Amino acid sequence: MVDVQNQEDVRNINIQKVGVKGIKYPIIVLDKKKGTQHVNAEVNMYVNLPHRFKGTHMSRFVEILNKYRGEINIRTFRSILSTIRDKLNAESAHMEIEFPYFIEKKAPVSRSRSLMEYWCTFIGKNDKDSSDFLVGVSVPVTTVCPCSKEISALGAHNQRSIVKVQVRFKKFFWIEDLIALIENSASSEVFSLLKRSDEKHVTERAFENPMFVEDVVRSVAVKLNEDQNFTWYSIEAENLESIHNHSAYAYVAKE
Repeated sequence: MVDVQNQEDVRNINIQKVGVKGIKYPIIVLDKKKGTQHVNAEVNMYVNLPHRFKGTHMSRFVEILNKYRGEINIRTFRSILSTIRDKLNAESAHMEIEFPYFIEKKAPVSRSRSLMEYWCTFIGKNDKDSSDFLVGVSVPVTTVCPCSKEISALGAHNQRSIVKVQVRFKKFFWIEDLIALIENSASSEVFSLLKRSDEKHVTERAFENPMFVEDVVRSVAVKLNEDQNFTWYSIEAENLESIHNHSAYAYVAKE
């Protein structure tokens, strides 16, 4: 059969990324407590395409994904990228995976158990000169406004906030540990299930630990700076304000 993709293209334009996007796929990722966890992921996979070729072989991306679906994790990601490069005869390969990750949490007083969802990302690229790999997590937390607490006779406004962190690192680490680091950098962590005694505890703990959005990103940065395993990071926090018709936002990255 004629291989149309390998036919010559005369327009002399290189393509930096070409591939497949938005593949819904079940994968298995590492779980600190249970060993592994089955998740439904969304996957993007790309390679570069030199100007002389008309197209790339899209089916090969899915074949590679099917080969590695039972072992997609922090340890194997670079190997998967190398396989993409080899199978598609490309100079560079890129892959992005986003998936929900569930951790069983205990409420602080009643010890009631529930599953908490966090969104995680693996983002990597590999070319003949270098490789790069980022792990990202999105973590909901609670923040209490220090200004509101200071000026109000009764109470203070609080809100749910989303903290997104991406890291580069030297050696393997557990996603659960990064999530815990972020939760410990806010006014309070949040839970899927709280009894009345838990709600009292969480509310009072957050009130005693007010934080601006600026405080949250700086608190996370301080903790990451103390861990020499993390060579780079970006941190963004968004407060979904309860008394304003807008969000408060802060971003910091390691220079």
